[in-house]
Amino acid sequence: MPFEMLHFRGSDEIIKAKNLERDIKATLSYVDDALYGSIYRGELLRQALDEMDWRENGSLAILDGRRHAFKGLKQSIALEGSFTSYEYLWTGLFRLQVVFDKGRIETGILMLTSLRSEISSLGTSRDLAIAEVEMLYPTISMPVSIVLFNMGSPIISNGTKNGGD
Repeated sequence: MPFEMLHFRGSDEIIKAKNLERDIKATLSYVDDALYGSIYRGELLRQALDEMDWRENGSLAILDGRRHAFKGLKQSIALEGSFTSYEYLWTGLFRLQVVFDKGRIETGILMLTSLRSEISSLGTSRDLAIAEVEMLYPTISMPVSIVLFNMGSPIISNGTKNGGD
Protein backbone atom coordinates (compact mmCIF):
# COMPACT_ATOMS: atom_id res chain seq x y z
CA MET A 1 0.00 0.00 0.00
CA PRO A 2 1.45 3.40 -0.95
CA PHE A 3 0.27 5.05 2.28
CA GLU A 4 -1.08 4.07 5.67
CA MET A 5 -3.55 6.13 7.70
CA LEU A 6 -3.55 5.96 11.52
CA HIS A 7 -6.40 7.50 13.53
CA PHE A 8 -6.17 8.83 17.08
CA ARG A 9 -8.79 10.07 19.56
CA GLY A 10 -11.80 9.60 17.30
CA SER A 11 -10.54 11.39 14.19
CA ASP A 12 -11.98 8.63 12.01
CA GLU A 13 -15.44 9.24 13.49
CA ILE A 14 -15.22 12.96 12.72
CA ILE A 15 -14.20 12.21 9.13
CA LYS A 16 -17.06 9.70 8.83
CA ALA A 17 -19.61 12.16 10.29
CA LYS A 18 -18.60 14.73 7.65
CA ASN A 19 -18.94 12.13 4.87
CA LEU A 20 -15.37 12.78 3.78
CA GLU A 21 -14.01 9.22 3.91
CA ARG A 22 -13.99 8.71 0.13
CA ASP A 23 -12.87 12.27 -0.55
CA ILE A 24 -9.90 11.95 1.78
CA LYS A 25 -8.91 8.54 0.43
CA ALA A 26 -9.12 9.87 -3.14
CA THR A 27 -7.09 12.95 -2.19
CA LEU A 28 -4.38 10.91 -0.48
CA SER A 29 -4.21 8.50 -3.44
CA TYR A 30 -3.92 11.43 -5.83
CA VAL A 31 -1.18 13.02 -3.70
CA ASP A 32 0.69 9.71 -3.70
CA ASP A 33 0.36 9.35 -7.49
CA ALA A 34 1.37 12.96 -8.14
CA LEU A 35 4.37 13.00 -5.82
CA TYR A 36 5.77 9.47 -6.05
CA GLY A 37 9.38 9.62 -7.22
CA SER A 38 9.35 13.39 -7.75
CA ILE A 39 11.99 15.82 -6.53
CA TYR A 40 10.01 19.09 -6.33
CA ARG A 41 7.07 17.99 -4.24
CA GLY A 42 5.88 21.34 -2.85
CA GLU A 43 4.36 22.73 -6.03
CA LEU A 44 2.97 19.34 -7.06
CA LEU A 45 1.31 18.98 -3.64
CA ARG A 46 -0.27 22.45 -3.91
CA GLN A 47 -1.61 21.63 -7.38
CA ALA A 48 -2.99 18.25 -6.29
CA LEU A 49 -4.72 19.71 -3.23
CA ASP A 50 -6.09 22.61 -5.28
CA GLU A 51 -7.54 20.16 -7.82
CA MET A 52 -9.15 18.16 -5.00
CA ASP A 53 -10.67 21.38 -3.49
CA TRP A 54 -8.58 21.41 -0.31
CA ARG A 55 -7.26 24.94 -0.91
CA GLU A 56 -10.52 26.75 -1.67
CA ASN A 57 -11.21 28.10 1.82
CA GLY A 58 -9.43 31.41 1.39
CA SER A 59 -7.13 31.64 4.37
CA LEU A 60 -5.06 28.61 5.23
CA ALA A 61 -3.11 30.66 7.77
CA ILE A 62 -2.34 28.96 11.04
CA LEU A 63 -2.12 32.23 12.99
CA ASP A 64 -3.35 35.63 11.82
CA GLY A 65 -0.58 37.87 10.57
CA ARG A 66 1.90 34.99 10.13
CA ARG A 67 2.99 33.35 6.89
CA HIS A 68 2.71 29.78 8.21
CA ALA A 69 -0.20 28.01 6.54
CA PHE A 70 -1.77 24.59 6.31
CA LYS A 71 -1.46 22.57 3.13
CA GLY A 72 -5.24 22.32 2.87
CA LEU A 73 -8.53 22.86 4.67
CA LYS A 74 -12.00 21.46 4.05
CA GLN A 75 -15.07 21.30 6.31
CA SER A 76 -13.04 22.05 9.47
CA ILE A 77 -10.44 19.39 8.69
CA ALA A 78 -6.90 20.65 8.17
CA LEU A 79 -4.21 18.96 6.07
CA GLU A 80 -0.64 19.49 7.20
CA GLY A 81 2.55 17.67 6.38
CA SER A 82 6.08 17.28 5.17
CA PHE A 83 7.56 14.66 2.89
CA THR A 84 11.19 15.50 3.63
CA SER A 85 11.45 14.26 7.20
CA TYR A 86 9.46 11.95 9.46
CA GLU A 87 10.60 14.12 12.37
CA TYR A 88 8.16 16.81 11.21
CA LEU A 89 5.60 14.81 13.23
CA TRP A 90 6.05 16.98 16.33
CA THR A 91 5.97 20.27 14.40
CA GLY A 92 2.90 19.23 12.43
CA LEU A 93 1.05 18.07 15.54
CA PHE A 94 1.86 21.34 17.31
CA ARG A 95 0.55 23.41 14.37
CA LEU A 96 -2.67 21.42 14.27
CA GLN A 97 -3.15 21.57 18.05
CA VAL A 98 -2.83 25.38 18.11
CA VAL A 99 -5.62 25.83 15.58
CA PHE A 100 -7.74 23.09 17.18
CA ASP A 101 -7.48 24.88 20.54
CA LYS A 102 -8.69 28.09 18.87
CA GLY A 103 -11.79 26.20 17.66
CA ARG A 104 -11.05 26.62 13.95
CA ILE A 105 -10.77 22.90 13.12
CA GLU A 106 -12.36 19.70 14.43
CA THR A 107 -9.53 17.38 13.42
CA GLY A 108 -6.37 17.33 11.38
CA ILE A 109 -4.60 15.02 8.99
CA LEU A 110 -0.81 15.00 9.17
CA MET A 111 0.96 13.67 6.06
CA LEU A 112 4.52 12.39 6.57
CA THR A 113 7.15 10.33 4.84
CA SER A 114 7.51 6.89 6.33
CA LEU A 115 11.17 6.73 5.33
CA ARG A 116 13.66 6.86 8.18
CA SER A 117 17.17 5.63 8.69
CA GLU A 118 17.55 1.92 8.06
CA ILE A 119 19.68 1.63 11.19
CA SER A 120 17.07 3.19 13.49
CA SER A 121 16.52 1.14 16.61
CA LEU A 122 13.10 2.74 17.17
CA GLY A 123 11.08 0.25 15.12
CA THR A 124 8.87 0.98 12.15
CA SER A 125 7.56 4.44 11.36
CA ARG A 126 4.06 3.17 12.12
CA ASP A 127 5.04 1.89 15.56
CA LEU A 128 6.96 5.07 16.31
CA ALA A 129 4.06 7.33 15.24
CA ILE A 130 1.65 5.44 17.50
CA ALA A 131 4.04 5.63 20.45
CA GLU A 132 4.85 9.32 19.95
CA VAL A 133 1.23 10.46 19.64
CA GLU A 134 0.45 8.62 22.87
CA MET A 135 3.56 10.03 24.63
CA LEU A 136 2.67 13.59 23.61
CA TYR A 137 -0.70 13.42 25.37
CA PRO A 138 -1.99 15.63 27.05
CA THR A 139 0.05 18.34 25.31
CA ILE A 140 -1.27 17.11 21.97
CA SER A 141 -4.82 16.10 22.83
CA MET A 142 -6.79 16.69 19.64
CA PRO A 143 -8.28 14.05 17.37
CA VAL A 144 -5.76 13.55 14.58
CA SER A 145 -4.95 11.19 11.73
CA ILE A 146 -1.41 10.51 10.59
CA VAL A 147 -0.76 9.37 7.05
CA LEU A 148 2.59 7.70 6.36
CA PHE A 149 3.66 7.77 2.69
CA ASN A 150 6.41 5.86 0.94
CA MET A 151 7.23 8.30 -1.86
CA GLY A 152 10.14 6.31 -3.25
CA SER A 153 13.46 7.78 -4.28
CA PRO A 154 13.26 10.86 -6.48
CA ILE A 155 13.85 10.22 -10.19
CA ILE A 156 16.46 12.56 -11.65
CA SER A 157 16.45 13.75 -15.25
CA ASN A 158 18.60 10.92 -16.67
CA GLY A 159 16.01 8.39 -15.48
CA THR A 160 17.93 7.01 -12.52
CA LYS A 161 16.96 7.22 -8.91
CA ASN A 162 18.56 9.91 -6.76
CA GLY A 163 21.93 8.64 -5.65
CA GLY A 164 22.05 6.01 -8.40
CA ASP A 165 24.76 5.75 -11.07
